[in-house]
Amino acid sequence: MIDGIRMKVCGLTSLVDAEFADRCGADYLGFILYPKSPRFVALSQYEAMAAKLPARRKVAVCVEPRLDELKAMKAAGFDFFQVHFSPATPAAIVADWASTVGSENLWLAPKLAPEADVALELLTMAKTFLLDTFQTGVFGGTGQTGNWPKFARHQSEFPEKTWILAGGLNPENIGDALRTSHARFVDVNSGVEVAPGIKDHEKLKRFVVRLHEARSAQREK
Repeated sequence: MIDGIRMKVCGLTSLVDAEFADRCGADYLGFILYPKSPRFVALSQYEAMAAKLPARRKVAVCVEPRLDELKAMKAAGFDFFQVHFSPATPAAIVADWASTVGSENLWLAPKLAPEADVALELLTMAKTFLLDTFQTGVFGGTGQTGNWPKFARHQSEFPEKTWILAGGLNPENIGDALRTSHARFVDVNSGVEVAPGIKDHEKLKRFVVRLHEARSAQREK
């Protein structure tokens, strides 16, 4: 945790980057198990490096998984399961995800159009929600910033839930993002890369420094 802000570094594909994220203070290490992602890591690849990974909590990031896929991720030792999905997904399927991994361990990431809010029914199925940038045809990973006031409103209206801010965060905008969204949990990925799946260590260090500076400025007010 950095000055009261939890941080997940996502899209990791190597031990080197995972270890550096750990040294920078990441609370969570995210691995994308979605084959269409340019940061895709096969479950077998993850399992091969798992024993050497830092002792941080590991997050399996997936898109509309089958139950057998979720069970395999759970068996591989992941702590949390970040599931991206269309709002058209039947509630019964979301409920099955929750019962498979536990609602405390399920991070729901519905693909919300700009005018849409998180459905009240979903709020009963998980403790944690990730709001990413909407773009037609893709699930996350756009590198574009999201609707920070919308995030702030959700967090304010449902403070009993954990809200994660994602989408286009980088060293240059993390200060504005925190001031506008009031996020207490951030997810950084493409904004600290030299190429998809390859982290830029200088950018990640600068991200952490700017996050710290933003929090210091908030306390001085």
